Amino acid sequence: MSKTWVVVAESSRAKIFELDKKNAPLIELQGFAHTPSRMHEHELTSDLPGRGTSSTHGSHKYTNHTSPKEHESVEFARTLGTHLDSARNRGEFDKLIIMSPPAFLGQLRKELSVETSKYIVSEIDKNLVRHNTQDIQAHLPFSF
Repeated sequence: MSKTWVVVAESSRAKIFELDKKNAPLIELQGFAHTPSRMHEHELTSDLPGRGTSSTHGSHKYTNHTSPKEHESVEFARTLGTHLDSARNRGEFDKLIIMSPPAFLGQLRKELSVETSKYIVSEIDKNLVRHNTQDIQAHLPFSF
């Protein structure tokens, strides 16, 4: 019998469910919370970017190319991706369904190995992480 994992995630939390049969109820296996992703940006930075000078270009600011919130979201995607890669290596699932808002779904895709990505049978671009199990199950595809 094949095991399907349903991953419901956003930038600050995720839940992993197991689905044994298509019409069976979802069983929650694990929950993740990434507290820094829920913090305000000013709480994530301790200081403003500094300034520098150069003899050829004058004065300029040192800036980050990504915001602190986006950085934390990428870190959480990396943590979740590593967990899914390890679970695949242990043979814990045969199929993978991912439900996530588009921005985080893109970040998670980048963090999954090519091998784990081959197990994905469906991607649903909705943020359902705060919904109950019945709502999540109602959004599952009929064929997978």
